[in-house]
Order: sequence, then structure tokens, then C-alpha cells
Amino acid sequence: MKIKFIFLLGLLTLVITSCEVESAGVTSPNENISVNFHLSPEGRFFYTIHYKERAIIDTSYVGFELKGAPVLDNGFVARVKRPIEVNETWQMLWGEQLNVLNYYNEVEIELEEKFDLQRKMNVVFRVYNDGVGFRFEFPEQPNLKEVLIAEEHTEFNLTEDYKTFWIPGDWDIYEHLYSTTKLSNIDAKSYIPKTNLAQSYIPENAVNTPVTMVGKDGVHLSFHEAALVDYSGMTLKVDTVNLNLKSHLVGSRNNDYKVKRTTPFYTPWRSIHITDNAPSLIESNLIVNLNEPNKLGDISWFTPMKYTGVWWEMHLGKSSWDYGMEMVNGKWTDTGKAHGRHGATTENVKRFIDFSAKNNIKGVLVEGWNTGWERWIGFEDREGVFDFVTTYPDYDLDEVVRYAKEKGVEIIMHHETSAATETYSKQQDAAFALMKKYGIHSVKTGYVGKILPKGEYHHGQYMVNHYNRTVEKAAKYEVAINAHEPIKPTGLRRTYPNTISREGLRGQEFNAWSGDGGNPPEHLPIVAFARMLAGPIDFTPGIFNIKFDEYRKENQVNTTLAQQLALYVVIYSPIQMAADLVEHYEANPEPLQFIKDVGVNWEQTKVLNGEVGDYVTIARKERGTGNWFLGSITDENKRSFELNLDFLDGNQEYTATIYKDGKDAHWDKKPLSLDIETIKVNKDSKLAVNLAEGGGVAISFVKL
Repeated sequence: MKIKFIFLLGLLTLVITSCEVESAGVTSPNENISVNFHLSPEGRFFYTIHYKERAIIDTSYVGFELKGAPVLDNGFVARVKRPIEVNETWQMLWGEQLNVLNYYNEVEIELEEKFDLQRKMNVVFRVYNDGVGFRFEFPEQPNLKEVLIAEEHTEFNLTEDYKTFWIPGDWDIYEHLYSTTKLSNIDAKSYIPKTNLAQSYIPENAVNTPVTMVGKDGVHLSFHEAALVDYSGMTLKVDTVNLNLKSHLVGSRNNDYKVKRTTPFYTPWRSIHITDNAPSLIESNLIVNLNEPNKLGDISWFTPMKYTGVWWEMHLGKSSWDYGMEMVNGKWTDTGKAHGRHGATTENVKRFIDFSAKNNIKGVLVEGWNTGWERWIGFEDREGVFDFVTTYPDYDLDEVVRYAKEKGVEIIMHHETSAATETYSKQQDAAFALMKKYGIHSVKTGYVGKILPKGEYHHGQYMVNHYNRTVEKAAKYEVAINAHEPIKPTGLRRTYPNTISREGLRGQEFNAWSGDGGNPPEHLPIVAFARMLAGPIDFTPGIFNIKFDEYRKENQVNTTLAQQLALYVVIYSPIQMAADLVEHYEANPEPLQFIKDVGVNWEQTKVLNGEVGDYVTIARKERGTGNWFLGSITDENKRSFELNLDFLDGNQEYTATIYKDGKDAHWDKKPLSLDIETIKVNKDSKLAVNLAEGGGVAISFVKL
């Protein structure tokens, strides 16, 4: 480990563990990344980052604007505590791999104001071989007790006009298509007239994280945050002239501050991935490593699984979430709104249970089972609308659970809150207790709409705390959370491993009903190198009926069938939905076989190739069986390359079943063209891969 000290003008104040300095630095274990930190003549703290001796982050200042107190950003003296090296390995209870190396050098800088209030703030840097994390710690102190943060001013001063893959810094949603521009051409407010979602607020020319960048010499950067607890989510405000990013916290219309804390406390980690290539971004464990170890202990009550469910049919318009009748004087009554298309009926759910049981699919999600769906859309005051324990008359929860258990299938609960947080918070104990009674261990939560109480946003401190409290409370009832319309993932799945998956991106449903053509073929090759760096994604792949003209002629899924199969490997989640209708799977048993076979919980992950926004190929080894699965996807351009299969185990033969684009396949012109081939391979084998426009390939490698 390298660390250097340059001491203040002859002042040498040695303590047992620290010394007073005006400049110091620390490197990554492999010495490729170096972080240097300094005090300006005015006592302002700033840092720089070099990668392989090239400046990546130039002079970047940090500080805090406080409400009711002087700004905290200058007049500091600095003491650097003795650096430490951590080299450990921990195990994921579920995840992309079993063993995770956590190897970094850490240094802590104690900042204290020279005069007046003499307030204290520490900055901690952790430098890994693939990136940097740093956070601010506020110790207990007499002149800084309650802290009202109006803004955090953390700069990332870039040295190049990077090619940037970004979505706007929306305070309410992440469900935007990515733009690919130079950093200097980012215009987040251009999204404002294009969004037609239930909620959206873009106050600044800022981007949401993770935001990924590619340099001229192949350096790849991605900016995000880790361990977001009791704080506001961070967007990054863009200075397109000076190529500067600055933290811009999500606020609230109810307060003139953005974060309220009491010392002692610390902020989330600010993280920067730094790699030579795109595949290394996906293979990095920087975000989970910056989080604390598991606090829940054994969670064997949750099992990673594939699932089907009453969901896609409602986005297509085949059925609906609501029952279509109204409660009048305590009785369900036809008031002229009955449509007879309710999806969550006992009979319909049993269809999904039967199909899942036959096809190695362990879960069934049921949306629209509980009362309230008739009343929530369009109502400004949505508190009290949903009931999370009362079923519609045509859904017999007792019978559904009994039948599912008989078939060896788990029911997945659904809680759509309509963003009425107080109603949900009050009902959580009863709702989770109901789940525990029936042995239901997973719930998909939803927060569609503007947050109630009014004035709060999805990504502010109020909602960060709501999401995190929900996870902690659910754990007490042995319930795992898959959150939609969520706060972004920041690696807390390590600390609370019942945080299994979440949405937080523009998902599959946009292909069914958006009026802008759906998700273009480049969408997922960007997502894999941007949003997926934050954590698991409940994307709901596996649509076989690509055009679905019988339901919506103007819409379609903009991939080939082979790519829909490949997504089970490429887009990671410990729960993966077979999202299409039962009848479409039953009509296509050959491609369905891949969904039956593919794993969801991995021992190893290898990213074989890829370029951000263009294509990616990922191989994953299944825990327990030792079988490997591979997925490769491309954008609107066709690709050809050769794959070495040297990731396979040595001295082992495999049966490789290859699901690939047909010779005439095309995401729009002929998306269903699919060829299936079976060959014998080993680690010395090579495969020629040809991906159609918007296409993919999915391969199962089963041990002989």
C-alpha cells in the first residue's frame, strides 16, 4: 500500500493514529488507481483521482450547505488517520456469484474548522482495483447536533468529454429511455415534454445514477451511490461547459432542506467504477462491497425462483386488475361498470399454478386480488383506497394457497400502494402477518402515482426511509421484497438479503402500451452496463408472442424470440418471470424448454464480451447443478463473433443446447425465426455466434 504525507509548514502534530497534513494520497491494492486529497489555502477540501497515471477526476471540491447554520466547506485543518488494508471474502446468500472478494485500501481524513464553531467532518475513502467509494461522517460534537442539509456539494470534475449513457435526474421515476450523447450535450430537461407517466419531476439539467461513460482510450466510468440509508437520493447536476458533475439531492416541497439527521451519522457512499473495458463494469462488486454485512442471518425461507403470473394479460388488455363492481351497503353490486374481465380469479390463477408446476417454475404472482382497484386511478386522495388483506369475491385465497402447495408452487403476493404511503405503513403488520399465515414469502410492492403525503417525491429522504423500513419490517415476517416504482438499488441486498429485486427502469410493460414505439433494441444493451450495475432487475422477460396483434396492433416487443430467452441470463435477478400468457408458452414447447432449464441462482458469472449500448455476452454457472447458461444480446445491429468456452469446467463434457436467431431473423420483420441446435462441447471448444438485428442467443450447458 502507498500513502504519502506532506505536512503543514513545519507543524507536525503526531497522534497515535493520525497526523496533520495538507495533502495526502492512497492507492488501490494493484496501484492502478490513486486518490489524492488536498486542502486549498482557504482550507477547502478537494480530491483528484488518477487511473494508470492519467487524471480521471481533476480538482473536485466537497462541502455542505446547511439550513440555519454556516456553510460547511472551508477553513478546515486536516488529520489523516493511519490507512488500513482489508482483504476478505464473503459469501452471497443468493446472487451472481457465491464468493465475493472485498479487497481495498481505506484512509480516513478528519476535517475540523480552525476557528469559530470548530465543527468536524470526516471523509473516508475506500480504493478498490475497480473503483473508488467515499463518504462523509459527522461525529457527535457540541456545535453540530441536528443537521439540516440544504444541499451536498460533492464534485466530480471530469477531464474528458465522455460518451455518456444517461437518463434524466427525475425525482419521481427512473422509467425513461436512455440517451447516448457527449457529456457536453446532456439536456435532461428535453425529457419533460416527452413523459406521460403518472409522476415525473425534472428540476435541473441533471442525470440519475448509475450513469456510465466511455472515454476515447477505452476507460469506462460509472457513477452511483451505495448504502443509501436515511438520506436523500442523489442525482448529478451537469455542467456541460466545464464537464463537471455535482451532487444534487432530491428534495421535498414540504421542507426547505433535503436531509435531516442528528449527529453522529454518515452519508451514503459516492461510488465511481473505473475499468479498462465494459465487461469489467458488470463483473465488479464495488456497490455490494460498500455495504455492511448481512444483518438478518439465515433467510433460507426465501428461495430464488422463476415465476409466472396474472400480469402481462392485464397490460395487453385481455383482463383487468379491478373487479368491475362496486361495494354498496356492504355488498358487491353491478353499478354499470361490470366488465367480466377480472384477471385475479381463483380459476385463472389455478391455470398459472398448473402450468408452473409442469414446467419447473416455482412461483405465481397474482396482481389485482385485493379490493380497491376500482377507486385509485385518477383520485388525488388515495389514502385508504387499498386493503391489503381483503380479497375480491371471485378470488379464494384459502383455496389458491392450498392448491399451490399441493402442486409445489409458491404464491407471490402483490401490494400496489398507489403511493399512499401512510395507508400502506398502517396496514403492513396485518398484510405481512397474513402472508406469514399462508406461508407466502415474497411480495411485489408498487408505488404508482404521486407520493402521498403531498409534496414528497419517490427518491427523497422520506421515501428512502419508507422503502427501507418496509424491508426491515418484512424481514420480521419472513417476507422478501420486490419493489416497483422504487428507490434505486444501492447494494443494501447484502445487508438485508430479503431485498431481492426491484424495477427502477423502463420495463417490459412499455412494449405493451407506450405510445412511443416501446423499448428500442439498444435499450437492454445499455441497461446491462448502467442500471444493472446497481443491482438485480425485475424486468419480466420471456415474451413469445412478440407482435400480439390480437390485443394491440400498434405495439410489439422490439427483440427477437432468441433475445427474450437470452435475457434470463443477461439481466440478473434472483426471481425471473416467465411473463407471457400460458397459451403462448404451450404453443411453443421447444423454446419454453430453455425457461424450464435455466437457473436463477449463480455460483460464478463471466462477462465474455460487450460494449455499452451495443451488445453483451454473459455466462453464469448455476449453484447446485454446476451447469452453465449463456446469454448474448445485441442492439439494432447484427453481430458475429467466436466464443471460447474456456469458462466451462475442466475434464467435463457438456450437452450444449443452442437457441439462436434463424438466418432470416430480425427484431421487426421476422422476430420469431428461431433455430435450435444440440452439440457436445468442453472447455476447449469454440462457438461461432451470429446475432440478428435486435437478436440474441441462449445456450444451456448441461453436464454429461
